[in-house]
Amino acid sequence: MDSKSKARYEARARILKAMSHPTRLFIVDQLSTTERCVHELTEMVGDDVSTVSRHLSVLKNAGIVSDEKRGAQVFYSLRVPCVLGFFSCVESVLKTNAKEQAVLAT
Repeated sequence: MDSKSKARYEARARILKAMSHPTRLFIVDQLSTTERCVHELTEMVGDDVSTVSRHLSVLKNAGIVSDEKRGAQVFYSLRVPCVLGFFSCVESVLKTNAKEQAVLAT
């Protein structure tokens, strides 16, 4: 693998790593319908503001979400909605795995 390919795979891994937490997946899912402020997301997640803000920071640093400050509030939205295709792919893997397990169990 050459250095350019390696750098590309490392960049991909950083994005996948940013999404590799249940809370961050939930946040991305919630942002798929509309933008949300930190306080809304905090209520939805059920964690404290600092924890949710850290999750949002990880997603922002990976380029998955963007933010916009309006007065005292910060609103987050999906920067690249195509990331939702990842959810579809994951669901397909889960269904395939479940089918194979069902076959093995019978």
